[in-house]
Amino acid sequence: MDGFDPTIGKAEVLEPGLRRIVAPNPSPMTYRGTNTYVLGTRDLAVIDPGPTSDAHLDAILGAVGIDQQISHIIVTHSHLDHSPLARPLAAATGAPVLAFGRAEAGRSAVMAELVAAGMVGGGEGIDTGFAPDVLIRDGEVIAGSDWALEVIHTPGHLGNHISLAWGDACLTGDHVMGWASSLVSPPDGDLTDFMASCARLAGREWRVFYPGHGAAVAEPGKRLDWLITHRTARESAILAALDAGPADAATLARAVYTDTPAALLPAATRNVLAHLIDLTGKSRVQPRGPLTADTIFERI
Repeated sequence: MDGFDPTIGKAEVLEPGLRRIVAPNPSPMTYRGTNTYVLGTRDLAVIDPGPTSDAHLDAILGAVGIDQQISHIIVTHSHLDHSPLARPLAAATGAPVLAFGRAEAGRSAVMAELVAAGMVGGGEGIDTGFAPDVLIRDGEVIAGSDWALEVIHTPGHLGNHISLAWGDACLTGDHVMGWASSLVSPPDGDLTDFMASCARLAGREWRVFYPGHGAAVAEPGKRLDWLITHRTARESAILAALDAGPADAATLARAVYTDTPAALLPAATRNVLAHLIDLTGKSRVQPRGPLTADTIFERI
């Protein structure tokens, strides 16, 4: 843990032109709560307004000065801890909601096939009703009176996930966080895409990352290196466990995540499943039958 213990609902200045308000939704998956960012000094962009919460809506509106207005509401991805408050905030301010798309937008072909075959998510909380007013594309620049953000499509945690470059700072949503690694849960999350998105971010020089949960990441390059190394090590551990014989994702999760609390094993199982699907695409393992949450896998 990073010692992150903010005052919930208070707008904290992170650097000139950028503030953070932490939502009142702490949990094992959200840490202290969702980070909502307020960017700008006149026309304001609110990034990731957060979960349904009257108190958090009041906190965001209370952070708007007398000579300021919210001009953009930007959502990095449509999980229930990031996107639901976008619509009430839009109703209160008249600002449009911008995002890459609905919950299924950006989904890889492999994951689309899994959905068509009947696979459902692992209960991570998809905001299935989310619908932006404005679709934004990879490479597009969104600008206010004194700020500009470059959209970087970073699928993996979710197909419609974006990061936002603000000069040499990047608002990374749930793709890169300092307090934990990102959950990747098929068919909403795709590990192959996640690793490609890590490599894409690693190809640029960054001063700081501002994540969707937890404190700012002061050494972005090192954090990305850790994420890539962590996932590679997890892959090796899964392959080693399969050397003992064919197994499903749940069995492998218990073998690999030996220090994980029981309450988090379902999420760990989804992460293992993501690795198994990625390894299937690499021809390192093969499923015994169609891909499902309970499929038995074996080494090739």
